[in-house]
Amino acid sequence: MDLKKLFPLSYKKSLVVSLIVYIIAAIVMGAIIGLAGWMTGWIPVAGTVIGWLLRGISILAELYVLGGIVVSILLALKVIK
Repeated sequence: MDLKKLFPLSYKKSLVVSLIVYIIAAIVMGAIIGLAGWMTGWIPVAGTVIGWLLRGISILAELYVLGGIVVSILLALKVIK
């Protein structure tokens, strides 16, 4: 697995810039997913299914952001190249 292709922002920007971008991306994704959940939560059956789907997407997005932050820190500490 090539980390440069998976987390290109971590390799192109400095530690501070990449951390800020990842944190802002997490906040924006959380707001969008929360809004979508709020808008579809009132639908009896489909709202529940959409809620589960949104929760899965939210977990994947949070894992990606966490991975990007970890890769940025490891690059700054020169643990990986």
